[in-house]
Amino acid sequence: MTRKLRAALPCFHRVDWLADTGSTNADLLVRARQDQGWVARPWLLGTHLQTQGRGRAGRTWQNRVGANLMFSCAFDVFLPARQLPTLAPLIGLATCQALRRHLGPEHQARLNMKWPNDLQWDNAKLAGILIESTRSGTAQVADHHLIIIGMGLNLLDARALSQSLDRNVADWSGLAALDPLAAQASAATLAACAAQAWYEALNQTTAHGFADLPARYAEVDGLVGQPLDVIDNGKLRQTGIACGIDTQGRLLLRSAEGTQAVSVGEISVRLRR
Repeated sequence: MTRKLRAALPCFHRVDWLADTGSTNADLLVRARQDQGWVARPWLLGTHLQTQGRGRAGRTWQNRVGANLMFSCAFDVFLPARQLPTLAPLIGLATCQALRRHLGPEHQARLNMKWPNDLQWDNAKLAGILIESTRSGTAQVADHHLIIIGMGLNLLDARALSQSLDRNVADWSGLAALDPLAAQASAATLAACAAQAWYEALNQTTAHGFADLPARYAEVDGLVGQPLDVIDNGKLRQTGIACGIDTQGRLLLRSAEGTQAVSVGEISVRLRR
């Protein structure tokens, strides 16, 4: 795995794949804080098993060896702190578009985004993304941040996960059973294409900003036109019809009161049943 990823990601300065670890996101944060002086990034760290993996809102990531693709990347990003939350839908968009390239045209639209950055296949969760940020230890300017992006993608076990979590879950093996291109994509291929997409998306955004984010996100938006309830800490906060995102990456909900923006945060967006 390590050899294949290093060959596929020449722009990454460090690539490692472990038999097991607690959390690849946490490991990269520790590694970054231990380094002194100038550090060449990006880095990629993956594992066959995570014992303390985390999802959004501190949720535990369930996994077993061979059933999940789990890895994290560390990037130096030069953006104002107020723009960092917008990275969640940006990275989700980049990941979805990258993985769609491993599907036939007739199936690509079935892989889409649930705001802010969950990948879903036919409304079933396929992958989750966790983004964490801290000030870079070598930062010389205020806008220099260290961004850790972690992804967990289900390779197997969708049926068991759907039953245990009581919600629809998808896995890549299900896609591969339907699509010959998906069947050809190895775990290393999927990890490399996502990591490269993150690298390119961050570079493009640093150079050009977020002005085109709403139009680009619309190409993968799996919620648009759907009636939604926004739940925060178990309480209903907002309801409305999803109508895309704004340039800050906020979910837009249209209701009788007008259009409201939902900020990126620990918020659960649920399709009404």
